[in-house]
Amino acid sequence: MIEKLAEKIAGEIVLSERPGKTIKKWRDTFKISQKELAAELGVTPSTICDYENDRRESPGIKTIARIVHALFNIDQKKGGEVIKKYTLGVESEAIIQIREFPIGIPLADFKDVIGAKNVSSCSIQRDIHGYTIIDSIKAILTLNAMDYLKIYGWSSERALIFTEVRYGRSPMVAIRVHPLKPACVVLHAPKELDPLSIKIAELENVPLLVTKMNLKEIIKRLEEL
Repeated sequence: MIEKLAEKIAGEIVLSERPGKTIKKWRDTFKISQKELAAELGVTPSTICDYENDRRESPGIKTIARIVHALFNIDQKKGGEVIKKYTLGVESEAIIQIREFPIGIPLADFKDVIGAKNVSSCSIQRDIHGYTIIDSIKAILTLNAMDYLKIYGWSSERALIFTEVRYGRSPMVAIRVHPLKPACVVLHAPKELDPLSIKIAELENVPLLVTKMNLKEIIKRLEEL
């Protein structure tokens, strides 16, 4: 799984239209400073800054591989918590679709794409790095506490889209009790929104969105992002 994670990160950087932004995304994910990464690579922090701001020519495959290995090495020196978190696997019958973005996408743009409305008072001025569409009923029936981590894929900075929702209370209670928080929660076509769901969202500072768009259309639009 560690090798798969390394391949995924390297692949995202190579294929990204803005590789510098993707490098920054993963450096931030690993909670590593430019100074730490530069020291591990034996370069100056300004070199890392130039790469991330696209002021240098896009790094080649060998340089990208060195960057990824440097991120892993630094994380392992700190106990390997990030690597452990992202090598848990994502297979689950409760997950309808899961996807990562090469670079952050403004949540406001994501909201518009899926025709959603922010029903909480939480700001949506933040970026997301992916999304997961979840069958909430199957999630309740099949996911234990450890399995629940699978819905976060490679990054918790994502939108969790819950389908088969009646009032929205169960997904928000799950968000409330779990230490890992998403960038936002989307409830798909709830029959009636429980005010408690909004209250939990605001307590956790997790924007709560609601959309009534057809699920197939949502999937189609998100795949085109």
